[in-house]
Amino acid sequence: MEKKKPIKRHKALQPLSRQHHFGLLFSWKLRKGFSKNIDPERLQKYASWFFEKEIKPHFEAEEKYVFTVLKEENELIHRALKEHRRIENLFKENENPEKSLRQLKQELDAHIRFEERILFNEIQKVATASQLEKISEIHSENPSRPEYPDPFWEN
Repeated sequence: MEKKKPIKRHKALQPLSRQHHFGLLFSWKLRKGFSKNIDPERLQKYASWFFEKEIKPHFEAEEKYVFTVLKEENELIHRALKEHRRIENLFKENENPEKSLRQLKQELDAHIRFEERILFNEIQKVATASQLEKISEIHSENPSRPEYPDPFWEN
């Protein structure tokens, strides 16, 4: 069995890839919450907080600066934008929080893996040096990540 090499991510895209890691961690925390029978309303509060602090600014940066590297009609961009809208809707769904959060953790995981394994690789291949420089300039990492005050996933 051939071992997969880790993806060598261009420096300009590394902050976004690290944010993807936090998205996967978000899904893990939801899984932990469900396994501990945490009240779905409590999980919904965490999801709302995470959406505002992490997902919303992340999607905005990707859509404004990263996705524009590829042509607007590119099928990968269409897929990514469609998934962004779907994930946003799941974050905002309040009618059945348990159902939407269970779906959200699965769809967010799949979306992140798509962007990391397929979309970002394509962007890296075609991006010019000036496009990558622009992504580096506009996307600085937040050195002090806000901590959520209710670590329900611990214990």
